Amino acid sequence: MRDRYDAVLFDFGGVYSASPFSAFETFAVEIGIPASTVLDIVFGPYDRDTDHAWHQLERGEITLEQTLEAIQNNASAAKIDIDPIQVLMRMGSGPGPRDAMLQRTRALRGAGYRTGLVTNNIEAFREGWRGLIPVDELFDSIIDSSEVGMRKPDPAIYHLALERVDVRAERAVFVDDYPGNIHAAERLGMLGILVEDDPSEALASLDRLLPV
Repeated sequence: MRDRYDAVLFDFGGVYSASPFSAFETFAVEIGIPASTVLDIVFGPYDRDTDHAWHQLERGEITLEQTLEAIQNNASAAKIDIDPIQVLMRMGSGPGPRDAMLQRTRALRGAGYRTGLVTNNIEAFREGWRGLIPVDELFDSIIDSSEVGMRKPDPAIYHLALERVDVRAERAVFVDDYPGNIHAAERLGMLGILVEDDPSEALASLDRLLPV
């Protein structure tokens, strides 16, 4: 398959670390409400690019403080007490970066595949997440939604990522933990690999598709 693909684009959260969506799903179970309710309040319709406060934050349009105020207002209207930062901090107390995914990325780049990171992220977290993995060693290109003013699943951010690694969509593999982001990549012609809480199946798919 080496002659079929030239590049791999990776998400960050949920790929190299635990998934933030899983953290909020666990929180929902603990307080006894549907996970979909919590995810909608905090992240909005994440398979679309909208004016939800979290989406604006990921595009770098508003501050974290403004976002948290909007989320708290929505949570209060639903009579739910949510502190998104406290929930996200649980991820920091859990297992560290996924060594197997780091090793696989390093091997892919070493074998000549072009690698890119495409993350929906926020400015306030930038220093923290970039310090968790050796980004400059692993990736030819790093795209942070809050820096470029666009976010997945907007096709524009995928086009930018492909341009940065100089690869056509059909020659690229896209790795993410959110199905909506995978579907958006596939609509552009990329091959999508979904990473679940146990990343072993995604790693096996990378092994099959991209020999090193």
